[in-house]
Amino acid sequence: MLLTKSSAFIIGPVASLLGYIMDAIYWLQSQIGLENIGLCIILFTVAIYLLLTPLTIQQQRFSRLSSRMNPELQAIQKKYKGKNQDQAAMARMNEETQAVYTKYGVNPMGSCLQLIIQMPILFALYQVIWNIPAYVTKVREAFLPLAETLINTSGAQEYLTEAASALNVSFKEMTNLTVVDVLYKFHPSHWNALAEAFPKLSDQIASTQTQVDSMNYFLGLNIADSPISIITSAFQAGAVLMVIGAIMIPVLSAVTQWLNAKLMSAASSASQTSENDTMAGTMKTMNTIMPIMSAVFCLTLPVGMGIYWISGAVIRSIQQVVINRHIDKMDLDELMKQNLEKLNKKREKRG
Repeated sequence: MLLTKSSAFIIGPVASLLGYIMDAIYWLQSQIGLENIGLCIILFTVAIYLLLTPLTIQQQRFSRLSSRMNPELQAIQKKYKGKNQDQAAMARMNEETQAVYTKYGVNPMGSCLQLIIQMPILFALYQVIWNIPAYVTKVREAFLPLAETLINTSGAQEYLTEAASALNVSFKEMTNLTVVDVLYKFHPSHWNALAEAFPKLSDQIASTQTQVDSMNYFLGLNIADSPISIITSAFQAGAVLMVIGAIMIPVLSAVTQWLNAKLMSAASSASQTSENDTMAGTMKTMNTIMPIMSAVFCLTLPVGMGIYWISGAVIRSIQQVVINRHIDKMDLDELMKQNLEKLNKKREKRG
């Protein structure tokens, strides 16, 4: 997996934009002497979810209005059940369904549009978190002097090509940036092996590793390493605290995802009726499976991704509580009236 900037359609430009935000956050941290990628990921996640708050509020508002609309929509569906071949009946059904949406001032495509907007942002977020040196200048600069030295050292390109293959890092040609790609995936054992392979560069290698470690280590864990790898090496070294810390990443990920799913279920419970028991059962199953999947992923992915998942779930949970309280205080009848007035004004403008 190449760690340089993504060039994927839509995802690439969005990732670059988000990368500027993360780069700015890290720069601000450096001004107060807190150059730590783990902390930067948390602050970055907070910033992104705050930017997405308006879309989240719209989704929750749509969900709450849907709970009021569903009985009427289900009654229409019952009324025309079994008349799929009757075009006139289907036309009347569509008219009555649209009338309900008009009554509540809701665009049936509104929720889908919000999801469509959020999807490239979420995919781009993963690119930025996964490929930090590509987007954060100061992190990249920590690797570049050693990368430049290695690329001009006899035998280093062959050595790094083999190391890249073992670390599942692929590239078309060896450049300074691709060397950074490989070095960013290094575990402590890889740094030691590199120093042994090129003893004349041992001082520069040790200096770079020290600088990178000060950026990469968060609460005693290397964010570029996976919890499963940390647990394996910590067991061998007898480092019990490190084992506990690494185990906490997938555990906290599962717990926070479960809490977030629980809050979302509570928010939508008002819309659950006997007509959608199947859907409710499916959601309940997903709410059980997702935390488990989250724990498995966070066990094998870099710690930095786990920090992002945990902080994201915590922020979403806080947002859920605040937004639910805000919506609970809203007069939905008044909101529907306002939505209908806006819709009517739009229709008047269109003639």
